[in-house]
Amino acid sequence: MGHNHNHHHGHSHEVTGKNLSISIVLNIGITVAQIIGGFISGSLSLLSDALHNFSDVISLILSYVAHQLAKKKPSSASTFGYKRAEIIAAFINAATLIIVAVFLVYEAVVRFSEPVIIASNLVIWLSVLGILFNGFSAIIIKKDADHNLNMRSAYLHLFTDMMASVAVLLGGILMKYFQWFWVDSIITFGIAIYLIFMSLDVLKSSTKMLMLFTPEDLNIEEIAKKIHEVTGNHRLYHIHVWHLNDNELHFEAHLDCKENISISEFNSLVAEIEEVLFHEFKINHCTIQPDFGKNCSKDFILQDE
Repeated sequence: MGHNHNHHHGHSHEVTGKNLSISIVLNIGITVAQIIGGFISGSLSLLSDALHNFSDVISLILSYVAHQLAKKKPSSASTFGYKRAEIIAAFINAATLIIVAVFLVYEAVVRFSEPVIIASNLVIWLSVLGILFNGFSAIIIKKDADHNLNMRSAYLHLFTDMMASVAVLLGGILMKYFQWFWVDSIITFGIAIYLIFMSLDVLKSSTKMLMLFTPEDLNIEEIAKKIHEVTGNHRLYHIHVWHLNDNELHFEAHLDCKENISISEFNSLVAEIEEVLFHEFKINHCTIQPDFGKNCSKDFILQDE
């Protein structure tokens, strides 16, 4: 017999896709302008920023589609619905950022050995445009980013875009007044390293969720200890804890009942377990299977309890 329960507690912030769609439109405008400006001016840093923005347009669209899919209701073919779509989007977004960054490192090294004269005025004005558009886009989805990994990956794209545009602006000013055209390659290299550094965290988090790893802030031994204060002689084993998505944390385990208790007694125990799981560990979905006199391994995941 299994027991499932969901705690339906309201969230203080509802993530919507409206601000993300505005960001997509703004980023398409930036990308087109910077690609044209990059070729006209001859600036690799401006083209690298444009390439970064183009990857962001794709990533933001992916994030938007994933966010809409996540709202779809479960069906017999997809019993969890599409709730993990946003985690997949976050993973792809972070991975593509790292790939783009590696390409930029290569281009920066090649260009550094052969600096070219660059039309710095165009670089300056287009970088200012990038700062304004990306800055505005980042601001309007910042609140969503605090509550959703997918939105955090989108925010990360936008924020790094803005910082990249700031670097390109500084480079444009140095090229205009000091003719330091080699700065273009240095800035491109810096943008690329920053992209890699900032993307690794999202890539790591999304990978762990996809692999159903136990969340880093939870300790299974500590969870079992707290629950055993409620269950007494009845002991948990075969415990699993994982994120379904950003908002749903699932727990499943077997409860080895030492006496042949009734279903009503078991239900009372599970209700107490659910309260402990939610209030102590923010776990909002729980499945407990009762066992009695079952001759099987009672391994407590990594070790015997």
